[in-house]
Amino acid sequence: QVRLVESGGGLVQPGESLRLSCSTSGLPLDYYSIGWFRQAPGKEREAVSCISRSDGSTYSTDSVKGRFTISRDIVQNTVYLQMNRLKPEDTAVYYCATGPDYHCTGAGSLSADYWGQGTQVTVSS
Repeated sequence: QVRLVESGGGLVQPGESLRLSCSTSGLPLDYYSIGWFRQAPGKEREAVSCISRSDGSTYSTDSVKGRFTISRDIVQNTVYLQMNRLKPEDTAVYYCATGPDYHCTGAGSLSADYWGQGTQVTVSS
């Protein structure tokens, strides 16, 4: 069965960095686009970044462009989110997600069938 497990979250101060990992099983990463999403308390879930299955193209929301980088290791079946110069507003639970109908430029989270359990990122001084 398809399984996604996030890791790498933690408590950091503003300006510091974290690297999140999304370990996957049951699917080949070169056939599935993988998205990172986040949800802060009292707020709706939002898309953060995505890597396309078609050609490996990457996409990021404007608020994280230049700071976050998504990448994948197909051999290790793992997708990463490198987060630099973190800000308090980046505080959220971060999820990775995918699905047979999920595409980076498509309908977003509603089209993702498979989700991890999430990893907490807290940015505070």
